[in-house]
Amino acid sequence: MSTTTAEPSFRQSVDLMFNRAVALMDLPPGLEEKIRVCNATYTVRFGVRLRGQIQTFTGYRSVHSEHMEPVKGGIRYSLGVNQDEVEALAALMTYKCALVETPFGGSKGGLCIDPRQYDEHELELITRRFAYELAKRDLIHPSQNVPAPDMGTGEREMAWIADQYARMNTTDINSRACVTGKPLNAGGIAGRVEATGRGVEYALQEFFRHPEDVAAAKLSGGLEGKRIVVQGLGNVGYHAAKFLSEDDGCLITGIIERDGALVHEKGLDVEAVHRWISSHGGVSGFADGKYIKDGGKVLEMECDILIPAALEGVINMSNAAEVKAPLIVEAANGPITAGADEILREKGTVIIPDMYANAGGVTVSYFEWVKNLSHIRFGRMQRRSEEAAHVLLIQELERLSADKELGWELSKGFKEKYMKGAGELELVRSGLDDTMRTAYQSMREVWHGRDDVHDLRVAAYLVAIGRVAASYRAKGL
Repeated sequence: MSTTTAEPSFRQSVDLMFNRAVALMDLPPGLEEKIRVCNATYTVRFGVRLRGQIQTFTGYRSVHSEHMEPVKGGIRYSLGVNQDEVEALAALMTYKCALVETPFGGSKGGLCIDPRQYDEHELELITRRFAYELAKRDLIHPSQNVPAPDMGTGEREMAWIADQYARMNTTDINSRACVTGKPLNAGGIAGRVEATGRGVEYALQEFFRHPEDVAAAKLSGGLEGKRIVVQGLGNVGYHAAKFLSEDDGCLITGIIERDGALVHEKGLDVEAVHRWISSHGGVSGFADGKYIKDGGKVLEMECDILIPAALEGVINMSNAAEVKAPLIVEAANGPITAGADEILREKGTVIIPDMYANAGGVTVSYFEWVKNLSHIRFGRMQRRSEEAAHVLLIQELERLSADKELGWELSKGFKEKYMKGAGELELVRSGLDDTMRTAYQSMREVWHGRDDVHDLRVAAYLVAIGRVAASYRAKGL
């Protein structure tokens, strides 16, 4: 007699993975439950007059943990938004912030809407009303709850939210810090748009610095020449694919989108595919590469690294056994269900978990929040000082290189590269790289240092939950 195991929901997957980790910890039952549960979820239903009639929308803002404040987490626009999803994402934000040591609790928001069905003016009216409903309850506030972009939202929506908050709080000097992911001319920070994708690149670079870890994934060597399949060429997938192909010499052999997939064994031109999707709405019809209508099958294609960068649950119990990639990087939130995770672990697949792999966004959001509170852009005070010090060194080197008896000269381009002081973008990338390296090393120590930990996901949960528990204990709980 055969039995079928039900596929766990996204919320259940997060709970199951949490349970796997806390089973290896010595937490008092009360503290374990305090960390597990979602503190509060606010549901708002509001009306907006559009196209001659009132339309009613449903939105959510969930606060999972206030062990540190403000709480932090994106706002997504999708018809799939519901309370369970928002609460699961808020929990992941708690653990993610703890893992990369950004001083935030976890939160998440969502609006049940298909943004493609509305024009820009209509979306602005909807966004401003949603922001008003949240801000008047302090669910948007620089020191209490700080949203950011997520699926279906971006710089434009964050600028509208920041302006709406400022209109409601005209004397708040820190109003710009009420939300991150804003455009540069509205208080944003250089490098925020690329941050999550750049973080994926830095995560892989750090993984490949450890030959023992690479061997665990049945791979060898460095990133150059590795075949990568990317599922979802939105903001995260596009930047991850772009940087990995341009900076690290990887081959993007497969790109999966909602209307199908493209494959090319010699590597696809990420920029060209991205432009095609922007103008045609999908990958169908793109000339360079083989088009496969059933894009899901490309998840099962032979490759070295698989990067799911769109929706949760794309790798599940129905297809996990067929996934051939020895290394999976979760650029999306929850792309692998708990059931699929178990199947993949039994196969020996190494998974770089979502709470680490896509933490670049919240890391650079933290930098933006600090910038808004300090009211000065990074690099403004020290950049020219650094440049002047570099000039002194270059001048001395040039004096020495003029001595023919020494027989040496400066390498081509060295002077220009070295003299440049670090501006905001360079400092943001440096801070993000350092964060991703440090966080990986904290996971790796647990992964290799404990006999009862066999994968990076459990290691990540152990590090994150331990830090949250320490915060609660420090508060006297």
